[in-house]
Amino acid sequence: MPITKTLYLIRHAKSNSDDPSQSDFQRTLNTRGLKDSPLMAKLIKEKNIIPDLIVSSPALRALSTAEIFADEFHYNKNKIVSDERIYEAAMRELITVIREIKNENNTVMIFGHNPGLSNLANILSNKFLQDLPTCAVVGIELKVNSWSEVERNCGEIILFEYPKKSLK
Repeated sequence: MPITKTLYLIRHAKSNSDDPSQSDFQRTLNTRGLKDSPLMAKLIKEKNIIPDLIVSSPALRALSTAEIFADEFHYNKNKIVSDERIYEAAMRELITVIREIKNENNTVMIFGHNPGLSNLANILSNKFLQDLPTCAVVGIELKVNSWSEVERNCGEIILFEYPKKSLK
C-alpha cells in the first residue's frame, strides 16, 4: 500500500493590478485578498489540514498569502520555502519542484499562480478544473510512495475550496 502524499495547491489571493508603479512581481494583496486569505486559511485548518511544508513563489502576492496561511496554522514563517521556479511557472517546472520535496513531508502546500496551478491540478488529477479563482485551494491525494514519483494522473482531487464558494 503506497504512503499517501497530499498536495494542496493554493493560488495567491486577489492583488492590486491597477497600480502602474508596482511591477507584477511586487504586486501586493488588495483589500479583498487581505480578507479572503485568513478566511480560507481558517476554513482549511477547520478541516484538520496542517502542512508539513509550505513552498511559495517569491512574488509578493503569493508569499503574503502563504504567510497569512502560515499564521493560521502556527507554522513558522521563516520555514516557508521560497522557490523562484514557481513564479510564472509552467506545469513541467512545478512538477520538478514537487519531485524534489523531501519524503518526510506528507502534507505540502504550494502557493503560486495561474495558469500553472490550474494546469498542474488538471494533469495530476482525475478532474478538470476550468480556472482556479484567487485564493482557491485544491487538495490532491497522490497515490505515490515518494514525491519523486509524481506524474500525470497519479492523484485524485479531495478538496476544492475558494472564497466565493465558502460564502454561499
